[in-house]
Amino acid sequence: MIKLLSHLSYVAITSPDVEASVDFYVKQVGLTVVDRVDGAVYLRCWGDYYAYSLVVVPGDEPGLVTAAWRTSSPEALEEAAQRVEGAGVRGEWVEVHKIGRAYRFTGPWGHTLTLHWDVTRHHDAEGDAASIYPDRPSRRSKVAGAPRQLDHVTIATSDVDGFVKWYVDVLGFRFMARTVLDEAPISVFSVLTTNEKSHDLGVVLDGSTRAGRVNHYAFWVDTREELLIAADILGENGYPIEYGPSIHGIGEQNFLYYREPSSLRIELNTGGYRNYVPDWEANTWKPSQGSNNFYRNSAMPMSMTESFPPADGPSATEEGVPDEIKDALLNPYAKHGQG
Repeated sequence: MIKLLSHLSYVAITSPDVEASVDFYVKQVGLTVVDRVDGAVYLRCWGDYYAYSLVVVPGDEPGLVTAAWRTSSPEALEEAAQRVEGAGVRGEWVEVHKIGRAYRFTGPWGHTLTLHWDVTRHHDAEGDAASIYPDRPSRRSKVAGAPRQLDHVTIATSDVDGFVKWYVDVLGFRFMARTVLDEAPISVFSVLTTNEKSHDLGVVLDGSTRAGRVNHYAFWVDTREELLIAADILGENGYPIEYGPSIHGIGEQNFLYYREPSSLRIELNTGGYRNYVPDWEANTWKPSQGSNNFYRNSAMPMSMTESFPPADGPSATEEGVPDEIKDALLNPYAKHGQG
């Protein structure tokens, strides 16, 4: 099979208060508004090569509208669409703002993906927005700790292993690593990639019955120092840090999690390794080995198990997930002499 997908290009999310979310992205995160169309607001990071990487649209609750990947060629787009249809999923060809022709489908676990080749490149920055460096699409943001570009999206699903197999078999994602509980053979997290990054698609176990949910999406900053500055500024401005700064074991990225006004979770990433091995075989981690926390010295807060939109009824952490599994996820080191 030819290489179908190249990289994550944009995510579109819903917000009950679009203007509050957009104001946060501009003033606190450092994104720039590039367009407004029919209630949707299009934003970009200072280092994005395309017209936008984030779309905020009105919605009753926070959630994921679509995550988009650019294909490796026009032919790869046609092949990807054929493979999706051949797997029994019916998609549609759509026109996307400042992209053009794209193929959109909803996968077996309810997540809508958009695949495209055509793009509008961001190469016309002028005046104060223009960079003195030819390869930069625009000048570095004046907001301290502003991300260079979109990094990845992590969705929630009721079957982590099944999700991974479908997206590997149908669209050629590379399966890079997974986490299985110490106490039981239950897969709770996996990472997939379309390139040399450790992942541009994450998959977490969802204990709810609501399909198509998202756990978070992530931006990339160039250095750990910028990530720490971003954490400092967010705290100073009244936006609490949910988790981090620290380092993931899987991927070895520095991370920081926080929420935007809609309550949707955002991650900042930097560091980590690149993997160019064409026949890489995914390793299985246990939480006690530091899959989420490289240093194995702190437990993940329970709020991190929340995904979006909110689960029907009780929160996802209470829906169908036994107490021993929740304990293993949230405090994996206590039973192994590390907590």
